[in-house]
Amino acid sequence: MANKRDYYEVLGVDKSASDAELKKAYRQLAKKYHPDTNPGDKEAEAKFKEASEAYAVLSDAEKRRQYDQFGHAAFEGGAGGGAGGFDFNMDDIFGSFGDIFGDLFGGGGRRRSSYNGPQKGANIRTSVRITFEEAVFGCEKELDLTLKDECKTCGGSGAKPGTSKDTCTKCGGKGQVVYTQQSLFGMVRNVQTCPDCNGTGQIIKEKCPDCRGTGYIASKKRIQVTIPAGIDDRQSIRIGGKGEPGINGGPRGDLLVEVIVSRHPIFERSDYNLFSTAPISFAQAALGGDVRIKTIDGDVLFPIKPGTQTDTKIRLKGKGVPTLRNKEVRGDHYVTLYVAVPEKLTAEQKEALKAFDDAMGGTLNEAEKAGESPKKKKRFGKNKDEN
Repeated sequence: MANKRDYYEVLGVDKSASDAELKKAYRQLAKKYHPDTNPGDKEAEAKFKEASEAYAVLSDAEKRRQYDQFGHAAFEGGAGGGAGGFDFNMDDIFGSFGDIFGDLFGGGGRRRSSYNGPQKGANIRTSVRITFEEAVFGCEKELDLTLKDECKTCGGSGAKPGTSKDTCTKCGGKGQVVYTQQSLFGMVRNVQTCPDCNGTGQIIKEKCPDCRGTGYIASKKRIQVTIPAGIDDRQSIRIGGKGEPGINGGPRGDLLVEVIVSRHPIFERSDYNLFSTAPISFAQAALGGDVRIKTIDGDVLFPIKPGTQTDTKIRLKGKGVPTLRNKEVRGDHYVTLYVAVPEKLTAEQKEALKAFDDAMGGTLNEAEKAGESPKKKKRFGKNKDEN
């Protein structure tokens, strides 16, 4: 990852580029470096793949957010990608840009050297909601999903027992058909999936009665998901081999679980740091001493200095969120202190405060010190509790 160029640099756009600007920049590069217009040019092919990978990340809101936060490290298997990170399969990338390649080359998009060969199954996406504490410390969750398994009746072939598949006559068993057409760049060879056999190269005339020719039976299953400590809201976890079954003996796809983290009534999170506020009494603020502060690990005592003012900020080192790479390494917890004013006082408490005020210079008698009678003193504004 260290040798990779910055994705924004690859596309030649600013980090604030809009989706439309990203697409426009990628279209220009795709026109210039597409393999169909540069046959046999390995350098052009490498640049085309580099631009496609950059666009695959930056055109996806979640992946772009992860890249902006972690850079290329977001896709190395830890930060930003949950337990498995993001991977880049060029077939998946090309398959996502059908509109772009369709505009450029008259349709197509997905390029495969062998359509009827083994192909990885599609990924399945789902989501799970967890509490703020579960996101900080990690947890185990169970998901009930409907997954496909190979049909036992036909062994996954989709054909009725005792029968076999026939070679597709349209593509000759290749799984793909080739069209040649004129474009801005000359004659372009466009390869597409065979519409009759859907790329398998074979046709089922007599379908299996149990799976109806699909080769698979859907059933509900319970999947155990490990949520790593430190995961953030909207990040995803990849569970390999729990997606759709592969085609022609290919591996299963993956299960992508998006994690939705509930808000906390006290703590707010930014990266791996936590933020909160904590009240202190006037006596604590004036005289100093130990203050009880709520943290994600429980209450702690923190010594404050005499004369501490409202909006004083303190730092609790290592009391933040564990990092995804190492749960023993944690961010910090920043607390803003404020002096809490009591709303109700007993008569004894009021007298004590008046005596304290007299000792501090008598701030409660400003009108008398100015030589005004209580009846003639000017007042500005009205307390919200007054009628």
